[in-house]
Amino acid sequence: MIAPVYSAEISRAMARGFLTSLPEVFIVFGFLLGYIVNYALSGLPQHINWRLMLGLAAIPSLLIGCGVIAMPESPRWLVMQGRLDDAKQVLIKISDTIQEADFRLSEITKAASSDHLDSSSAKWHGQGVYKELLLRPSRPVRRMLIAALGINFFMQASGNDAVIYYCPEVFKDAGIHSKKMLFGVNVIMGSAKTSFVLFSALFLDRFGRRPLLLLGSAGMALSLAVMGMGSKFLEHSDSKPMWAIVLCVVAVCGVVSFFSIGLGPITWVYSSEIFPLRLRAQGSGLAISVNRLVSGVMSMTFLTISKKITFGGMFFVLSGIMVVATVFFYVFMPETKGKSLEEIGALFEDKNAKASIDDGREMG
Repeated sequence: MIAPVYSAEISRAMARGFLTSLPEVFIVFGFLLGYIVNYALSGLPQHINWRLMLGLAAIPSLLIGCGVIAMPESPRWLVMQGRLDDAKQVLIKISDTIQEADFRLSEITKAASSDHLDSSSAKWHGQGVYKELLLRPSRPVRRMLIAALGINFFMQASGNDAVIYYCPEVFKDAGIHSKKMLFGVNVIMGSAKTSFVLFSALFLDRFGRRPLLLLGSAGMALSLAVMGMGSKFLEHSDSKPMWAIVLCVVAVCGVVSFFSIGLGPITWVYSSEIFPLRLRAQGSGLAISVNRLVSGVMSMTFLTISKKITFGGMFFVLSGIMVVATVFFYVFMPETKGKSLEEIGALFEDKNAKASIDDGREMG
């Protein structure tokens, strides 16, 4: 929860997509590293290999713990606390020039003052903020909530995590029974996922959020449908032809690749950048709570439902969910590329706000 919000708050507008998507990049890289280590250790006795797999994970955790000590505080949080001098010092460190730091501080201060005046409860923390979010949201805040909760819901309702968790079961059902081959397929899948999340992170600030999100969700819908067809064929085939097995492997790689282009990194970017300063922490927290809740439900029900309707049927259901997700993203999610965190709020005010901001930038 903290990593994408922190990244968004210290980033410049034109680099925010890349920097805020880095948590997802390293999560995916961690998956790939785990697959490779598991493959390398698969030949060891079982009572040893799982202990080594878990023990080696402590190394990056220790590195992160040491790195956090050197991280500066969020300048926007410092402004909320009235520590303008400290905020300026942080902005000087993360800006190219002092003039840029002064400009960013001015924008943050104006937004903080505006937020404070707009908040009916006149509170920055606690119950007042949650009342504003959940009980008495203004129209812009309601639209932000719909967008943030929606993208987090569909991120997990896509079934991506469940497909990764239960990939061995899916491939066993498809006819792959060799333990070494199953680990190898996981490495291939992890490599595809890592390659495409890097592509998305590098081009997110050039192409924008909406194009990559729509491409990713539509691609997932197609890949899941292909996987459903391949699984259905294998379910009714005694010979388990190699072409159908390869089709399923390619389709799984397509699912995780399109997820990594769109929903994977963009969910964290979008959720952390659309809320106003006074609501950002709580709004992002609610969105991520929905994310984790749906992830848990999907993980606990995926196998049960698949046994009732088969894996092929489950993939067709997930494909339908992604069609709905694509329509949702097209209707409810405006483009935020190149906008400062203080400008993004205007996008949810009315449909003409985007044009007004762009006109103002061109005149400037």
